[in-house]
Amino acid sequence: MWNKHPKALPYLFLSEMWERFGYYLMIGIFTLYLKDVESGFAMTEKEASDLYGTFIALVFLTPFIGGLVADRYLGYKKSIVFGGILMGIGYFLMGVHDITVLYIAMTLVIIGNGFFKPNISTLLGSFYTNEEYKDKKDEGYNIFYMGINVGAFICNFFGAALQILLGWHWAFMAAGVGMFIGVIVFLLGTKHYVGHDQKKGVQEGDMPFYKIILFILLPSFVFGAIGWLIKGVASETNLNSAIFGSDSTDAFIFACIPIVLFYGSLYVRAKAEDKRSIGALLAIFGVVILFWGVFKLNGSALTTWADRYTDREVTGTAGQVVGKIKLAKEVEYKKETTELYDDQFRLQKVNGVVQKEENYPLYFRNVAPEKLPAEGSKVHLWATNLSQSINPGWVIILTPLVVAFFSFLRARKKEPSTPTKIAFGLLISALSVLVMIAAVKIGGNGTEKVSVWWLVANYGIITIGELFLSPMGLSVVSKLSPVNITSLMMGGWFLSTSIGNKLSGVLASMWDTYDNKVNFFWVNFALLMFATVLMFALVKQLNKVMKERGIN
Repeated sequence: MWNKHPKALPYLFLSEMWERFGYYLMIGIFTLYLKDVESGFAMTEKEASDLYGTFIALVFLTPFIGGLVADRYLGYKKSIVFGGILMGIGYFLMGVHDITVLYIAMTLVIIGNGFFKPNISTLLGSFYTNEEYKDKKDEGYNIFYMGINVGAFICNFFGAALQILLGWHWAFMAAGVGMFIGVIVFLLGTKHYVGHDQKKGVQEGDMPFYKIILFILLPSFVFGAIGWLIKGVASETNLNSAIFGSDSTDAFIFACIPIVLFYGSLYVRAKAEDKRSIGALLAIFGVVILFWGVFKLNGSALTTWADRYTDREVTGTAGQVVGKIKLAKEVEYKKETTELYDDQFRLQKVNGVVQKEENYPLYFRNVAPEKLPAEGSKVHLWATNLSQSINPGWVIILTPLVVAFFSFLRARKKEPSTPTKIAFGLLISALSVLVMIAAVKIGGNGTEKVSVWWLVANYGIITIGELFLSPMGLSVVSKLSPVNITSLMMGGWFLSTSIGNKLSGVLASMWDTYDNKVNFFWVNFALLMFATVLMFALVKQLNKVMKERGIN
């Protein structure tokens, strides 16, 4: 597999695999940790989802700056190492049970990812500009993408075992160790990067960095501060103090205003021959926001579904095995002092203090009466964060099939255009939400737990949508962007992902406001169908623009 590719590929593959091991291990347990009453921060669903959404939004906002700094000043190698070290330190600090330290840790991960994520992908791409490797670029990126998903798949098993055996802090430390292994592997391949880590500096037509700071970053910071301060700090006694649900959401939305206006100005000020290309890309950016808004619910609302509405009991020999290898928690069915939740699993607080009651463990509240264990007996429940391995598992299985499907169509000259693929990706993603609507109905709106196969089916379908959309989006940006603003337009793709991630947090924070969870998923379905209709309406025009540029 490796011998037909650049010698740097195995090192970059393993570096990215370990980096994603750390990142997805952290993401898999993040909201569970925030909501843990005993060892976490006892956050409500709204509080945890809002913080999660802001976090993953900022994680995808910083690559724009990290990529520019690497291109012009640091080079790829220094940026990747610097970013990896920051992320590793951030993961180690996340398990420290102090809210200030948590925010510092999140900041380190956000900045570190901005330097690591875009530059390792760009460094890989630079090797395929050589004539001998040009025709293997797609295959190289497929191998690289597989590394991402191998890391994302295996990490949750380590996270589950360490959290059950030793606690949250050790699970976060494992994420940090994974990140540092990634940095070490990357450094081991240093000799293979020679000639591909040169700083490009400021090219003719590039926007000077001081202008980016002056016209994008500074206004964004000022607007964000205004959004945070405009109505004060939200509290339980002043629920309406935020405009869009929380101060962090207000700040993020306000901060995005100057950036969105800047990208609009690129279209207005563009040369006549570039206007249509930039307009096409901005249209795609707007549409995919809604995809990411629903897709990124995997770390929030769908993790809650796995935790509270999914049958996680493992019985018989399998239960004993997963219990011994610490992939399942042993829970005793007996009454004890526990935190108070209402019938919709909403944590009850009074003046910020979690209320208590005498009751059975929370898991058993919606187990069918005939399935309840005997008083005092113990059951094995597989760790909730293992559900986060379903999506990367599907990616590993489905990627070769999707690639083969498009190769089959290409050979018969029937392969759809990139915009058409994105449109079908949105449609397929919308269909995945119908699976969750059916799951809610089968479970009587959460009154009884349902099989994990509903989650498996949901992730399977939306993964097909992801494979139709995500790689195609990156491809179309590289194809349509005017040469002198390619970095800025790639930054626009990350911006749309970032806004979508924040939208995901906003959607998830509304989970507790829906007594009937079917309505929550209908909202998600409506958003994706709106995006689908909009994209199909744009396909003809987008195809025309791409044809003018001589690309498909």
